[in-house]
Amino acid sequence: MAKSLQEQLMAAGLVDKKKANKAAKEMKRQDHLQRTGQDNDLDTAKAKAEASMKEKAQRDRELNLKKEQEAQKKAIDAQVRQLVMTNAIKSERGDIKYQFVDGKKIKQLYVDQAIWDRLSRGQLAIIALDLPGEKKYEIIALQIAEKIRQRKDNHFIYIAESTAAAMEEDDPYAAYQIPDDLMW
Repeated sequence: MAKSLQEQLMAAGLVDKKKANKAAKEMKRQDHLQRTGQDNDLDTAKAKAEASMKEKAQRDRELNLKKEQEAQKKAIDAQVRQLVMTNAIKSERGDIKYQFVDGKKIKQLYVDQAIWDRLSRGQLAIIALDLPGEKKYEIIALQIAEKIRQRKDNHFIYIAESTAAAMEEDDPYAAYQIPDDLMW
């Protein structure tokens, strides 16, 4: 009669007596669990553990995505702040008040005549810079304003509209032109 597989493996030296006894004991335990119906409890416990692991992995992915988005937003804000601070046009003798609208409020900056002229013609832009505790307005070139719009589309940027548009033919006040240097 042929030897069992376990005896053949022991004879070949692939398995020792200790491992063989351990495997036999595990087989008896599995057989007992199957006969008594406790094997299903292990399966449901394994299924619950796997489900909770998958749920935790999903929560971790969502949390990582949220952290990445916040980090990206902070990086964009830092880039905008850097662009504004390095390219801001400073007015040395700010004696003329330039007024503009931010939302529902009228804001004002004191600038010199050359900057006021360029602002009123739409050649320069005003940008809001949110600093901790305050909102500061800076004057920048149109190219820089466009770069900022590419990075952050909803950022407040004010550019004066050109008033050199053609007048309507039936306008009764067409003969009365508004002067360019009118300050309000």
